[in-house]
Amino acid sequence: MLTAMPSTSVALVVTRSATLGVGNGFAVAAGIVLGDLVFVMLAILGLAVMSETMGSLFVFVKYLGALYLFWFGFSLLTTQSKTTFTVNKTKDKGDLIASFLAGFFLTLGDVKAIIFYVSLFPMFIDLSALKVAEILVIIFVTVASVGGVKVLYVLSAIKVANFARDLKFENAARKTAGGVMVGAGIYMIVKT
Repeated sequence: MLTAMPSTSVALVVTRSATLGVGNGFAVAAGIVLGDLVFVMLAILGLAVMSETMGSLFVFVKYLGALYLFWFGFSLLTTQSKTTFTVNKTKDKGDLIASFLAGFFLTLGDVKAIIFYVSLFPMFIDLSALKVAEILVIIFVTVASVGGVKVLYVLSAIKVANFARDLKFENAARKTAGGVMVGAGIYMIVKT
């Protein structure tokens, strides 16, 4: 349920999907899943205490994610209006890598993910008694639940982008997405 809740990661998935295409949305989703798997492995390996003691590293990553959201939102807000809505469907490896890294680093700085995996996750699972098969199940469930929800957001964003393109809502959609991204970046900075 936590993965389905609107959050900065959802805003990033939707924005990258709507503006750069489905490939970038999938890349962000993959980065988010990898970030979640890092937290799963930290919890499973008993390094939850280490991640708590490395709080300043996570704060730094959180600031990087917030600054990225702010910059991306600001660039959407300041881009000159076009007469048509376009989605960049090129398979530029730089965009895909940037999308992947944005999802990954945003997740590493996501307070919701940190709290879940460091505090709540160990309450649901006896981490000291896990066997290899159980660890594989946890990894599968994480990939399926987090990745599945984010993929649904990617596909929904593409449908909304196509709908907006057909109705010439490009300027309003871009300004709204930019405002949400700037707001999410500011929110992350203030909450840190």
